[in-house]
Amino acid sequence: MRLILKWLLSALALLAVTYLYSGVQVASFGSALIAAAVIGLLNMVVRPVLVVLTLPVTVVTLGLFLFVINALMFWSASGLLGGFNVTGFGAALIGSLIYSLLGLLIEAALGGLFQRR
Repeated sequence: MRLILKWLLSALALLAVTYLYSGVQVASFGSALIAAAVIGLLNMVVRPVLVVLTLPVTVVTLGLFLFVINALMFWSASGLLGGFNVTGFGAALIGSLIYSLLGLLIEAALGGLFQRR
């Protein structure tokens, strides 16, 4: 149940990014659902490999390079999907920052909602 709720809220967060920033466009809620799933899969499979490969750069930049990796995952998802469009790398960076902040809010809300007593 938690996974489905997080997926739906992530899709809504992606739609919120389109309203907050014009560099990211999502065609419909269905496209947002697919894009949220693809971003989640890329973050689960590809992102750890990139983090390990770029560890020296990440250490030198004091972790700021992780923002670049997040933007690459966001931009890659837009390249794989038709109904999800990011206008460039700068838009991917800003869009991924907004999406990550909304994701933190979702995690905080779900953490309190599904907390075991």
